[in-house]
Amino acid sequence: MKRLKEFVPILGWLPHYNKGLLQHDLLAGLTVGVMLIPQGMAYAIIAGLPPVYGLYAALVPQVVYAILGTSRQLSVGPVAMDSLLVAAGLAAMHVTSPEMYISLAILLAFLMGGIQFLLGVARLGFLVNFLSKPVISGFTSAAAIIIGMNQLKHLFGVEIGRSNQVHELLFNVLEAATRIHPITFVIGVAGIVVIYIVKKINAALPAALIVVVLGILLVQMGGLNEMGVQIVGEIPDGLPAFKWPIFSFELANELMPIAITLALVAFMEAIAVSKAVQEKHKNYEVDANQELIALGASNILGSFFGTYPVTGGFSRTAVNDKAGAKTGVSALVAAVLIGLTLLFLTPLFYYLPKAVLASVIIVAVAGLIDYKYPIYLWKLKKEDFIMLLFTFVVTLTVGIKEGIITGVLVSIATLVFRSTRPHYAVLGKLKGTDIYRNVKRFKEVEEIPGVLILRYDAQLYFANINHFKQSLKAEIKKKTEQLHLVILDFESVNGMDTSAIYGLQDIIQELKSEQINVALADVKGPVRDLLKKSGIVQELGENNFFLQVANAVGRYEDKLTATGNKFAVQSND
Repeated sequence: MKRLKEFVPILGWLPHYNKGLLQHDLLAGLTVGVMLIPQGMAYAIIAGLPPVYGLYAALVPQVVYAILGTSRQLSVGPVAMDSLLVAAGLAAMHVTSPEMYISLAILLAFLMGGIQFLLGVARLGFLVNFLSKPVISGFTSAAAIIIGMNQLKHLFGVEIGRSNQVHELLFNVLEAATRIHPITFVIGVAGIVVIYIVKKINAALPAALIVVVLGILLVQMGGLNEMGVQIVGEIPDGLPAFKWPIFSFELANELMPIAITLALVAFMEAIAVSKAVQEKHKNYEVDANQELIALGASNILGSFFGTYPVTGGFSRTAVNDKAGAKTGVSALVAAVLIGLTLLFLTPLFYYLPKAVLASVIIVAVAGLIDYKYPIYLWKLKKEDFIMLLFTFVVTLTVGIKEGIITGVLVSIATLVFRSTRPHYAVLGKLKGTDIYRNVKRFKEVEEIPGVLILRYDAQLYFANINHFKQSLKAEIKKKTEQLHLVILDFESVNGMDTSAIYGLQDIIQELKSEQINVALADVKGPVRDLLKKSGIVQELGENNFFLQVANAVGRYEDKLTATGNKFAVQSND
């Protein structure tokens, strides 16, 4: 039963559900549902889909996640980032038929969900760590600019060629600027202004829905659609029918790169916001691998009901939490409201101007542009700033898909590079103590004459063993007095591979040939086991392994005293 509750978390909290919780969940669910209606339609347009598919994407996935998810406030549904990735991925396939485009978007949800589900079952949630924050920030900011600029065609009321490259978009926008439809432009700009004003008055108010209602009334009462204002038009009513996603290995193979990207990016978004919210609630824990399973199942099952890729939304989750959501019942309430809208309310959106949806999208993506974080990185660590800038520029100028792939590769390359050149320190003794610290950071420390103490702050393996040897040799050359002893502080070495073992053996033999003794201090158990199996412990002698650096120095000083300041190289004493 315990294992079942881990796989189906709703079984853990539903038996303890009460009316007090329902009151909070009901209000939160209604608030999020109202917010989802205009958002869903707007995000579907970003993805290049008819608006109704945004409502479909807000229906089944919420129900599935409420059952399988570990976060009790996460609001799952269509989001701007994933919608943009869908558009970018499918645009590269040059699909000409609208029906085929919709089918591919649904298949993408199925594939993405399958990847997430398998990663969760295999407990591989850690893979998302390869998407570093600088890369995500650079990609997100650039993608937000691309999204916003692609919505200018609805804001201007004229056709503007779509593109995922900022220079092409700028050219297209400048060319279209002379053909702006004035009424449409005024409606769109007014929509943006009203959303910001409503949010400033009260962030909990459904600003997007207010603008949608005002836009519909304005167009319908003024007959603005007859004056050239583009409207959404007829939206199919009724719940989405069960239908198998189209599938072929050829299509799956072609969609796989964007499906993998979506799976990781979507999980990263969801886990980031769910963990941030969970910190405010101490009555449950977010499980990363179970989140992968829940999100994967949401996309897989959703794809049978017309869903395109979904994940946890930042803004909706924040609103859900602020509105008082206590459990996944709030998501079920929101799903019921979306279902009722599909059954009875879609005709109300006939006169919804596309410029209003564009204003909703532009405001939403504007919040994704983070200018403070790059400034922070510039001051803190310029390497990470360059990583962010590189991802940002590639995403803007080459393409969205290329930007995220490049970002991941840069993250991995940076990780590998840093691991090959980790920090190390030469240690000295703090006056009047047995404490040893970095001689470059502490003015009060003194190096021990005739002794070099080196601490290497990383595991030793094939990629950094040469750096370790070169660093040690460089520090030995700096010694002006005769060197008798090298103490290797292994406090930070938590692992070694065979290449590192061989490298260490070479170092020991080379130092012995130069009449320099070697001692190791603070060696962790697993590392010591490896050294024993390799014969290094036997070669050096048990007495040359010490619990602390101070013990090794103390023994050296005792020997000097006993031998009249003469120190001999010993391997087994």
